[in-house]
Amino acid sequence: MTLGSIFSVTGIGFMMFCVFIVAALGYALGRITVKGVNLGTAGVFIVALLFGCFFFNPLQAQLMNAGATYVSNALKILENLGLMLFVTAVGFIAGPNFFAGLKKNFKSYILLGAAIIISGALACIFCIVAFDCNASMAVGILSGALTSTPAFSAAKETVQVIAETPEMAIELENMVTVGHGIAYLFGVVGVVLFVQLIPKFTKANMAEERAKLVVASDGSRKEIDHSKLINIDGFGFAAFALAVVVGILLGGIKIPMGNSSFSLGTTGGTLLASLVIAHFGKIGKLSMHVEIGVLKVFRELGLMLFLIGAGIPGGAHFVEYFAPEYFFYGVIMTIVPMIVGYIIASKVLRLPMLNNLGSITGGMTSTPALGTLINVSGTDDVASAYAATYPVALVLVVLVSQFIILLF
Repeated sequence: MTLGSIFSVTGIGFMMFCVFIVAALGYALGRITVKGVNLGTAGVFIVALLFGCFFFNPLQAQLMNAGATYVSNALKILENLGLMLFVTAVGFIAGPNFFAGLKKNFKSYILLGAAIIISGALACIFCIVAFDCNASMAVGILSGALTSTPAFSAAKETVQVIAETPEMAIELENMVTVGHGIAYLFGVVGVVLFVQLIPKFTKANMAEERAKLVVASDGSRKEIDHSKLINIDGFGFAAFALAVVVGILLGGIKIPMGNSSFSLGTTGGTLLASLVIAHFGKIGKLSMHVEIGVLKVFRELGLMLFLIGAGIPGGAHFVEYFAPEYFFYGVIMTIVPMIVGYIIASKVLRLPMLNNLGSITGGMTSTPALGTLINVSGTDDVASAYAATYPVALVLVVLVSQFIILLF
């Protein structure tokens, strides 16, 4: 039996083997702690990138030669499945006390989300003007620096509008894609490290900060007697699945905006659906309760799958297109919004530290950083601040991406 025939028979199994090898090594890397700081689940992303750099292209070629042509699509499915699991779990965890906290801090979250995205946009414009960076490349870098898939998609759609020829459209789309891939690495790792370093630099007492976070979110969690309702299954899988279905439908609604359109996408749609369903906790006599243990497992599993699905193909092109100056621009577009957001939240809005950092993970649209912050803080309640700031950031980052491309 030839190597090609072995791959043909065990293609899917071999892919799963690679996925779980990356996961195991990634968690091991994330566990390494230097002066109290570690990568956590983001270690999975680093290993996925390295795997993509060194192994993805030859393995994909070997599998394709053996007739297995589904590799890229399979990883995209893995990425989207992970994203849906993570975001929906976050929505269910945050939902019961989300609206109470949002009501109390509504203006603060809007202002903070806007400040983070606008400062990121200004950093992007600075790179275009000061360093003569191509606008399409710069916006791609911005979407990567903010780990924003909606901004990435919007940028690719917008460059088609300004392109004078089909060939030019392809070239500009490639620039957006390359910029996104180069900046995405630090976009993930930078925010993960930021939410770990700030508590250490400020010598925060985490027990006191958790108490302040409860006060800031009104300390209230809506209680429902689910024993009097109809439970489809004991774990809440059906309720979780319903939230995902509703979220996908919401995310697919496109709102025309000039030459382009806006949609919540899978992330925004599933987050909104799970927040609302978890807030009410029921539909008529039907319980929408999901066990907290299930939600925590889905949250971590989803984050792992998302990072592997995004990291492996990203790593495959990372070395090919990498340029030091583009990476430097990405660092600027990641660090500036975080610092601006932190200063405004702490000095102007006077938000407690965990509300501050939770809002920054939402404003930076950073899914991995939220997972890290939950582990660092020791409470799931930080997800409420993430969920409150995220929608503002989601809309604004799409708008500013389109604006910069059309203006410059």
